[in-house]
Amino acid sequence: MERRKFIQHAGLAGILAAGVAPAVHAQGANIRWRLASSFPKGLDTLFGAAELFGRKVKEMSGGKFEISVHAGGELVPPFGVVDAVQQGTVECAHSASYYFYGKDEAFSLDCAIPFGLNARQMTAWMYEGNGLKLLREFFAGYNIVNFPMGNTGAQMGGWFRKPIKSLKDMKGLKMRISNLAGAVVSRFGVVPQSLPGSEVYQALEKGTIDAVEWVGPYDDLKLGFYKVAKNYVYPAWWEGGPQISLYVNDKAYASLSAENKSIIECAAAIAHIDILAKYDARNPKALKELVGNGVKLQRMPKDVMDAGWKASQEVYAEISAKNPRWKKIYDDMVEFRREENQWFRFAEGSFDNYMQSLKL
Repeated sequence: MERRKFIQHAGLAGILAAGVAPAVHAQGANIRWRLASSFPKGLDTLFGAAELFGRKVKEMSGGKFEISVHAGGELVPPFGVVDAVQQGTVECAHSASYYFYGKDEAFSLDCAIPFGLNARQMTAWMYEGNGLKLLREFFAGYNIVNFPMGNTGAQMGGWFRKPIKSLKDMKGLKMRISNLAGAVVSRFGVVPQSLPGSEVYQALEKGTIDAVEWVGPYDDLKLGFYKVAKNYVYPAWWEGGPQISLYVNDKAYASLSAENKSIIECAAAIAHIDILAKYDARNPKALKELVGNGVKLQRMPKDVMDAGWKASQEVYAEISAKNPRWKKIYDDMVEFRREENQWFRFAEGSFDNYMQSLKL
């Protein structure tokens, strides 16, 4: 079987297998691309996934296709990567799409929305549902071809200077939180702040913000949030399975041979799996270390989550009424979520609930 057909038809197992073999054929001239990340180099999970992607592209092309990877701020600002890819300043970028909520609310649907899909459900919607098809249509308006390239899994709700005992404790808090989630929590008094990862610790340390949500124990430990805020609340109901994405300029992508297009797809899929595997493997040890440093774990109060659910439904209805791009994608996601949750509550949910009740 020709290698190109193998990559295209072998499914996920084929993608993973192809990732370790050099290309037999490659596009004629050597190709050099640049990737702009929204993440700092210190995050070996998120930034590291882009580096892994670049390595796999080089390996699968036999060294004829190279992508240099640049941290947020090196080529363009962390929140400037969509503009850079759209305009062709760089060929590709790696980012969390909800950062660009201000351009269009529909960007958030490529990453996470409050009470949305968990990591497995998000991947299922993208690859087996209509998610990738609908989001490709949306991103075409920005001259971008998008690929799933990572997921953090359910995130922690964040670091708070003071304990959160009820909904009233949220009122007036200045909190670093993603844009759509910020629109939701502002309905019950939180003052949302949008900051790139490189600026978050300093803002918390100086008291510019009262609380911060980032990802989870492994990354949060590296960023040192526990040194200035000891209350670690869970879960982030606004990030049940946030997806990280690869953006490729459509003209740059169209210029590739069919094989190199497949190499991009395969390398992105490998990095997609790698991020979640790293978080699942590294978060447990990091959480133990945080608790050993005096961190106080606290479940998010139910009245906060109930208020979040109510406010999110209000926000979604308002966005759907004014933004047809959002509504088309959101309605499909909601229907997919309904079917998924009907299934997950049985085998998956029952197994997880029992296993997590055991003292192993």
